[in-house]
Amino acid sequence: MTSPNRFEEFYRTGEPPWVIGEPQPAVVELERAGGITGPVLDLGCGTGEHTILLSRLGYRVLGADSAPAAVERARARAEAAGVPAEFAVADAMDPGELGRYATVLDSALFHVFDAEDRARYAEALTGAVVPGGQVVVLALSTRGPGFGPQIDDDAITGAFTGPSWRMESLVESTYRGRVTNPDHAAATGQAVGDLVDLPAVVARIRHVA
Repeated sequence: MTSPNRFEEFYRTGEPPWVIGEPQPAVVELERAGGITGPVLDLGCGTGEHTILLSRLGYRVLGADSAPAAVERARARAEAAGVPAEFAVADAMDPGELGRYATVLDSALFHVFDAEDRARYAEALTGAVVPGGQVVVLALSTRGPGFGPQIDDDAITGAFTGPSWRMESLVESTYRGRVTNPDHAAATGQAVGDLVDLPAVVARIRHVA
């Protein structure tokens, strides 16, 4: 797992490749299809694009991230957009203190964990999702060119096991990132600064207990 201090450094020193200035198209599409129910916890919210989107659409939503610099930037972005979005600094492995939600949205957080931490994370989320609620995971797939952390398609199913969870859907999707260095440019065939859509998966997991 990438160290929380490393993420803080990313946000303090530049533009990480996952900061694209807009919500992920996969999340926008899911919301339009009725796949998100409030209240929502946007866990690993980064600079707040999804929290702002969902707040603007009328959801009650809290954006949470372990990196204080990310939360600072998210609050500034929301203020600039004129959206009264809420944010908090929190540990994804201990989200229960944030309350309980009908949807936990995880955009590009799950895939930074190793197998042991994925299982811990899934167990921790039982305290953050109401019975009948859901976790939505958007994660980079190993079908991609190695732009960032990636998971096999069965990694989500492997983590969300046992009587507490039921996999409702797992479909191929895309994750949009920004090419920030020559290695990414070589891997994707795009120029530094370009946006690129990478192979990903979207999973919806129901909390059944």
